[in-house]
Amino acid sequence: MVFKETKMAVVLLICLIVSLHVRAQTERRLDSIMKLAHLRGIFNGNVLVAKKGKIIYQASFGYARGHKSKKLTSELLFDIGSVSKEFNGTAIMILKERGLLHLEDPIAKYLPGFADWSRKVKIKNLINYTSGIPIFDPLSLETDSLIQANLMSLKILNFEPGTAYLYNHYNVYLQMRIVEKVSGMRYADFISKAILGPCGMTSSLIDVPADSEIMARAFNNEYEETSYLQGMTGWVRLPILDLYRWTECLHSGRILSKESLRELSYNFPGGESSLGTTGFENGELVWHQHQGSNSNYEAYFYCNVKDSISIVLTTNQQQLKVYAIKSALLEAIKGTPVTVPKKSVYLEIRERMLADLNKGLAYYNQLKAERQDVYDFSNETADMINTGRFLLRRHKFDEAIRLFSIAARLGGRSGDVSYAYELTADCYLKKGDRGQALVYYRKALAADTGNKNAEVMLATLFK
Repeated sequence: MVFKETKMAVVLLICLIVSLHVRAQTERRLDSIMKLAHLRGIFNGNVLVAKKGKIIYQASFGYARGHKSKKLTSELLFDIGSVSKEFNGTAIMILKERGLLHLEDPIAKYLPGFADWSRKVKIKNLINYTSGIPIFDPLSLETDSLIQANLMSLKILNFEPGTAYLYNHYNVYLQMRIVEKVSGMRYADFISKAILGPCGMTSSLIDVPADSEIMARAFNNEYEETSYLQGMTGWVRLPILDLYRWTECLHSGRILSKESLRELSYNFPGGESSLGTTGFENGELVWHQHQGSNSNYEAYFYCNVKDSISIVLTTNQQQLKVYAIKSALLEAIKGTPVTVPKKSVYLEIRERMLADLNKGLAYYNQLKAERQDVYDFSNETADMINTGRFLLRRHKFDEAIRLFSIAARLGGRSGDVSYAYELTADCYLKKGDRGQALVYYRKALAADTGNKNAEVMLATLFK
């Protein structure tokens, strides 16, 4: 008996030693990836990796201020961009579970005073961004008072609610106002009481000023601090540990039922849900990821619920490489060959394209010929589309059309080509050229018959 117990103890000790060795090896690989990402200039921020509910790697890289006078720490708060919309969506579902509202309710039931469109837009359209409420001015400060005034003046929706997808903060604003009306509390107070407290997010705050000493401040590639341009209230700002706690709390069922989680995860084809993007198998959530950005802040998390792996990244120097860094970290965890990403071409060229399109294109071609060791050219179509969108938002319609044309010629996935045509049509529509808009919406639908936005716009224009 003593021999068997000794043998078992030896086996257990060996297993423990092997486990500790594997964990240490994994941690070294994760650290090497992040150090190289920081060295390549594609990550200044905080990272956290957890497996089976335990944090296996956490680190900070770079600076908390643009003038490099303060190093980043894990305790500093970050703006998380549109990841914050998970909280307003969850608040709506909490009130639904309490029987205080229904997703089929029109917003006019709770927020009277708007035009007839408010009787057609349902709460469910707000949380999956299919309301048809237009984007008024993508470069405006979007204060609460401006959004309210624009909504009061709105007479016609872009499309019939539920037929197409258009993400904008007006949907978020209306969700917040409904939460206040139904709960009888200020939005920030309800979020703190119903979500942040129960989830143990003790360091998270709402609307803390971006220049506060407890915030990491955002800056560009020249380390010039970025002005925070979001004027609307209601944004959650948090340290990386609290963002991880949020994902654990949401997926555990502590604050929402599985049914509510599935409802909140619904996305219109080609669009995001209130929870970013999710995957379900047999009714069970198996993965969930969400990226958000604002004024050079960027936040991202990926949760493989099935394998119990979580990766969380927050940065105050946006480089649009969080997805690729996540993939490299996953490869390290799985023990497969790792590819550390290169720098974003889009971020390098967009300001040059805005200043002078011809010079910007020449610079792009020079980088492609001489600097592929530094810059990532693996998805030129997406880079051209994103640059075109950057110009479109600044009303450079002719220049944007030219970039979308280049993107379509580059080929790639049918969905990308279709999107390039759809955006071209959007530009022509803003220029007042309905004829060319119709031509390109038709091209978008021909390239991808699943492009619901193009389908709806064709139906709308032909009315």
